[in-house]
Amino acid sequence: MSSAQAQAVPIAASNRAGKYLTLFLGEEEYGIQILRVREIIGLMPITDVPRMPDYVRGVVNLRGKVIPIVDLRLRLELAAVDATEETCVIVVQGTGEDMVGLVVDRVSEVIDIAADEVVDAPALGDCANTAYLLGLGKLEGRVRLLLDIDQVLEGRIHTDGIELPAN
Repeated sequence: MSSAQAQAVPIAASNRAGKYLTLFLGEEEYGIQILRVREIIGLMPITDVPRMPDYVRGVVNLRGKVIPIVDLRLRLELAAVDATEETCVIVVQGTGEDMVGLVVDRVSEVIDIAADEVVDAPALGDCANTAYLLGLGKLEGRVRLLLDIDQVLEGRIHTDGIELPAN
């Protein structure tokens, strides 16, 4: 994958403005467009599925629907941590009608980010891939990394030139 392919195509700030569910992975705060969030659930027993990437924890039966569970920490190549009382699963709308659960350290709040509070992720050349970011939300003196869920779920995060299989 070329560095041009690895970099995100900037999306107009007005298209990135709106309501976001904020979550934490460690001390870093992220945002997911609220329209993609279906529900937030506690951790439940997860059925392991062999031969899946490490970041796919397995599947759960959520009211009769089997959904894959992705560890967002591992998906973003962050260090794994033990679950706490605040660890939860954010169920998001994936491709089409598919839903996917994202394991996060904790959820925070729903915030409204205006177009003038969204900036593009900095271009870091060949050393980083920011395609998984819609941009950076600057609000209340803090920066939140706004996730592009489609990119997170479709295997376009790694910078080593190898794309992971889509979920």
